[in-house]
Amino acid sequence: MPCDGADPRRIVLVVDDSPETIEFLTTALEEQGFTVLVALDGGKAIAIARRITPDVVLLDAVMPGMDGFETCRRLKQDASLAHVPVIFMTGLSETEHIVHAFAVGGVDYVTKPVVIEQILARMRVHQENARMTRAARLALDTTGRFLLAVDGDGTVRWMTPQARRLLTGEGEADPLPGALAGELQRLRRGEAARHPGNPGLGFALLGQIGADEFLLRLSRVEGDETDAAALRDGFGLTAREAEVLLWIARGKSNRDVAEILALSPRTVNKHLETIFRKLGVENRSAATASAMNLLAERR
Repeated sequence: MPCDGADPRRIVLVVDDSPETIEFLTTALEEQGFTVLVALDGGKAIAIARRITPDVVLLDAVMPGMDGFETCRRLKQDASLAHVPVIFMTGLSETEHIVHAFAVGGVDYVTKPVVIEQILARMRVHQENARMTRAARLALDTTGRFLLAVDGDGTVRWMTPQARRLLTGEGEADPLPGALAGELQRLRRGEAARHPGNPGLGFALLGQIGADEFLLRLSRVEGDETDAAALRDGFGLTAREAEVLLWIARGKSNRDVAEILALSPRTVNKHLETIFRKLGVENRSAATASAMNLLAERR
């Protein structure tokens, strides 16, 4: 009988060079109502996953040829498979191996001999998390927002179709070759950041959305000396404070600014309190006047 909550349509890809492990897991998982795909090495696993997207991958770390770590890394490089949770299975238990498993994109790590009840429990949790993450990204894709996410090293993990089109037009070339580590560091310091190859495009840090994932907003800017940059430099503001002041100076309400910059109204209010203090003013009218005067002098 399938376990409670098991969906018979869910697909598990088991990757292991041990026939005994393959047989054990296939039998146990099929009894629980899962559809099981099998690969004996990393290359075959990648080929299978690209034809039939699994809901979860159970991956042996130690295999001849392409090991599990490299297999996971390549799976995560494929945008169509990056969301699939990978659970490592191995007899290795040293800290360096566990750290390596997470570094290449694994979500969990179990030691052999495998206890099927533990595997099932971990699979349910990671499948649900992956579903929620994928649903959130799909929702972002349909809102027309210019958003992308990078890890702590600045490597792009995903982006909305709108952001990709802004970066590439209708082309298929890699829109962001290399990492954005420098840009991410500047954003985290409250400084402005631009596309490395196109200064007409800028980034804003919207927040951290995971242990090692940061959400960025992409937007067009009018050249190197934007109004926001002028306000930032002229008043000693952070990049985000300068953006808030610029939109306030353009007559937008706090709620409008919150929507434009993907902030909460409360966060906008806090930024305004800091802006008023730095400008030495008491209200938004005075702040607007100061901003407009500075921008007029720069033109």
